[in-house]
Amino acid sequence: MNLDLLKRSNKSVGTKQAIKAVQKGLAVQVLIAEDAESHIVTPLYELCAEKNVEVIKVDSMAALGKACGIDVGTASVAILK
Repeated sequence: MNLDLLKRSNKSVGTKQAIKAVQKGLAVQVLIAEDAESHIVTPLYELCAEKNVEVIKVDSMAALGKACGIDVGTASVAILK
């Protein structure tokens, strides 16, 4: 996925928000930074597997945050329907 598209997409930024979006059935894809701490993103990986939501790995939290238009890194982002 081209990260530049994130700026124009409906999204939930952050792991807690991504988990909520997946639980509610609103997420079509989840992007997770490879450098995120595993204890933070493991529940999201498991939930995505359970709900059959596609997971895309991204190089870094900084790149993911920048692509979302925020000044800080983020571990994950859910792309919404």
